[in-house]
Amino acid sequence: MKTAVIGGGPGGLYFAALAKQLDPTHEITVWERNAHDDTFGFGVVFSDETLGGIEHADPTVFTAMQRDFARWDDIDVHFAGQTFTSGGHSFAALARVRLLQILQERCADLGVVTHFRTAAPSLDELAATHDLVVASDGLNSPVRTRYSEEFGTTLDVRRCKYMWLGTDLVFEAFKFYIEQTPYGVMQIHGYPYGAAGSTFIVEMADDVWRAAGFDAVDASALAPGQNDEAAIATVTELFADVLRGHKVVGNGSKWISFTTVRNARWRKDNIVLIGDAAHTAHFSIGSGTKLAMEDALALAACLHEEGSVDAGLTAYEAERRPVVQSTQRAAQASLEWFENLGQYTHQDPALFAFNILTRSRRVTHGNLRVRDPQFVEEMDRAYARDIGAADVRPPMFQPFTLRGLTLHNRVVVSPMDMYLSIDGVPSDFHLLHLGGKALGGAGLVMTEMVCVSDTGRITLGCTGMYATAHELAWRRIVASVHEQSSAAIGIQLGHSGRKGSTRLMWDGIDQPLVEIEANWPLVAPSALPYQAGVNQIPRELTVEEMGEIRDQFVAAAASADRAGFDLLELHCAHGYLLSSFISPITNQRTDSYGGSLANRLRYPLEVFAAIREVWPVDKPMSVRISATDWIEGGITGADSVQIAQAFADAGADAIDVSTGQIAPEEKPDFGRSYQTPFADAIRNKVGIATIAVGVISSWDDVNSLLLAGRADLCAVGRAHLYDPNWTLHAAIEQDYDGPGAPWPLPWKAGARAPQTGRTDGPKPRLQLAREGAPATGHARWRPGGDNPPSE
Repeated sequence: MKTAVIGGGPGGLYFAALAKQLDPTHEITVWERNAHDDTFGFGVVFSDETLGGIEHADPTVFTAMQRDFARWDDIDVHFAGQTFTSGGHSFAALARVRLLQILQERCADLGVVTHFRTAAPSLDELAATHDLVVASDGLNSPVRTRYSEEFGTTLDVRRCKYMWLGTDLVFEAFKFYIEQTPYGVMQIHGYPYGAAGSTFIVEMADDVWRAAGFDAVDASALAPGQNDEAAIATVTELFADVLRGHKVVGNGSKWISFTTVRNARWRKDNIVLIGDAAHTAHFSIGSGTKLAMEDALALAACLHEEGSVDAGLTAYEAERRPVVQSTQRAAQASLEWFENLGQYTHQDPALFAFNILTRSRRVTHGNLRVRDPQFVEEMDRAYARDIGAADVRPPMFQPFTLRGLTLHNRVVVSPMDMYLSIDGVPSDFHLLHLGGKALGGAGLVMTEMVCVSDTGRITLGCTGMYATAHELAWRRIVASVHEQSSAAIGIQLGHSGRKGSTRLMWDGIDQPLVEIEANWPLVAPSALPYQAGVNQIPRELTVEEMGEIRDQFVAAAASADRAGFDLLELHCAHGYLLSSFISPITNQRTDSYGGSLANRLRYPLEVFAAIREVWPVDKPMSVRISATDWIEGGITGADSVQIAQAFADAGADAIDVSTGQIAPEEKPDFGRSYQTPFADAIRNKVGIATIAVGVISSWDDVNSLLLAGRADLCAVGRAHLYDPNWTLHAAIEQDYDGPGAPWPLPWKAGARAPQTGRTDGPKPRLQLAREGAPATGHARWRPGGDNPPSE
């Protein structure tokens, strides 16, 4: 096979070496426009997982790299005059220029032809004369640019500014320095790459960058390879305490805005993208070089295994895309955390350290406990101290108080529609469903959306609170929860709006009722159907009708109080009536209830205020919102902060932060805990308690979100359907037995995990002298020494 590789960086060279190694008959040529010893950046960091792949794929390359590795385990967080160290992370790094030398030598040994200071022939010529063209030509890939439409390229230029620098100060660990400067908060990402120096990346928000005067030099006016010397001098001065007299050096260093590269497709005919040409991930979670070399390994292996270019490229993309997407999701969470760094600097320094370590949601409370138990014990103590708790326990089992209501833990059973009521009356199923979840250990159990009128229902199976029979049935359920468990129970009140008069979920979600005459007329802020041509067109509400519905909410709230509910949540999310007033996608009114965000909030706030008047002062109220519509032109995360502030000013005690479901054309960025950044922003910017919700399925995630200060409560839905005793089982798995996880007395005998299957049982002693205990401590990088664990 004849292969052309455009770009002689680590990805291109490593692919060429691996492909040639797998089949020496391949004719492989690499073109690199720069000199062989040109390099940009300083150090390259690898994970143990990636290094294991490199060792297996090419021991020669791995052995050469290993000789020059700087290795360490620790991450140091320097913040507010304190240093917090977390161990067990296992890093390996080396100088980028040394990595290029190793790969160039390997290519030469294997017979790969390399051309430096040479532009590649035209892409048309290469594609026509070679079986395969590998574009490893970097972030600004000319190949990708030429075929951007075919690749489906998107470039997301972010808000922070950063500069890639080096220093002759050799760090002992990965370093985060968070510094309050005269211009605002700046941060350093630093790590050693050998005995002579460290990578030193300075990053800050755009407004801080401008305040510091760094915009005085136009980066685009600097010649290739030229440093922004004025900026380097200022950085050296600002971080003098960190540098302690050591130098900061540049390498074509200038201010950059990070660009996240995504491509819907990584190939066009026989041309394939790898590395930064195909995708980028923010430097705060790892090295782009690492991803490029993983791409190279996967591409070489798939081509070899499949036996044809077409099949090989198909297999390569199928194998790598899920891995890259996962990495990019984590990187997106990390870069957004740094973009919003200013909202966390009020935190207790220890909790800030935990927050920065778990920012990508890949590293968690449980993960850190495995790596460094002492660090997590310190964090749990800091959390207990910060919230004024009486004792130290897993964060999820700490109590939480809203007005006169104290929950015994911070787990909420999410509102989940059951669609099993008759004429709005909750059934014995609801008694068992909600009662079972209450016995299962959660601090707060929420009803499904309880509708305030028969025409405000989503389906015929939805519960209501608009008749005496409803109040009596709910009173029975509430009394059972209170008598048989330690849980509190909350009611969520709502009106379906334009999303009403539909079938039960399992008969066709969001589809109108089959029998035309059974459908009831819908109302909304504007006459816009949920699905054009499918759902009926709602009638635009008059102001008088809005007052009638407001009064229905008030009557339902009074009934809920008489029924004994502990908390009331107003449903202003998911495209139902109050939510559709807030979103510009669904509210196109021209009166005082439409137009600006303040106007669109007017009616939901009027409803909230009216309910608050009749809801007892010692009982809390929460509001569920959609923090983004996931639709261009709709509600954004920034809007959600204003929405939360408005409800906080009106007397809300907590914001239950969900997203979307406003319209079918939404494009949610779905993933684990994907909605928590919105709860995080609202909590830390508005200062109101938040309930995080959305694919939170493990107790480890709950502990992580709470301790990091991203939420006060975590709502868990589907996991409670899978295991109604999810909270009690979480306590067992964490070896916690205390007031935060009260077992019903008849169940106490089951308060430990049963044996499952055969075990090998106790083992005999087969050693005359027992092996010593494993070493403890934190491995640091100390050039020239044996790098022993620190005390």
